[in-house]
Amino acid sequence: MSSPDPDPATGPRPGEEPGGAPAAVAADPPEDRRTVLGGGALGLLLLVGAVLVLAEAAALHAATDATPLGPAVFPALVGALMAVVGVALVVRAARRLGAAPSSEPIPLSRVLRLAGLLVLLVGFAVALPLAGYVVSSTALFTGAALLLGAPRPWHTLAYGWTLVAVVYLVFDRLIGLTLPAGPWGF
Repeated sequence: MSSPDPDPATGPRPGEEPGGAPAAVAADPPEDRRTVLGGGALGLLLLVGAVLVLAEAAALHAATDATPLGPAVFPALVGALMAVVGVALVVRAARRLGAAPSSEPIPLSRVLRLAGLLVLLVGFAVALPLAGYVVSSTALFTGAALLLGAPRPWHTLAYGWTLVAVVYLVFDRLIGLTLPAGPWGF
């Protein structure tokens, strides 16, 4: 069943050309060389992870009659899926690399932002045993959000502290999974 012709007074419907035909969908722009190489690198990383996961799954003890599947089934399944996705990403990158246009240079602001995030992560790892989960995670959340362009620093700090406090209460108090406590006991 075809749709009725558009009313000449109101014009075509959204997604239709003036003659009533569906509008042409714009093709995605081709991926640049850096994006294609990044996809291939992620595929290689997944392959390395798959090998490690499969090796660890193989080291688990075998199934018994009481438990026919055994503890290695799920890790082996995850490792196999990682390998499949890794191979797919590497093959996709290899096919698209020849047709990918060259990349523009990365702006210095992006490099500095990435370096700032890396410093925050290292600082979080150092501060976690000293200051505890709540303080170090709040600092990580707030710093990362501000580096990525959060507009209001005090609101960001409040959101970060609230999120971290809720996670702490759920994991440490409700579930019983102890998180690192700082000198203040939280």
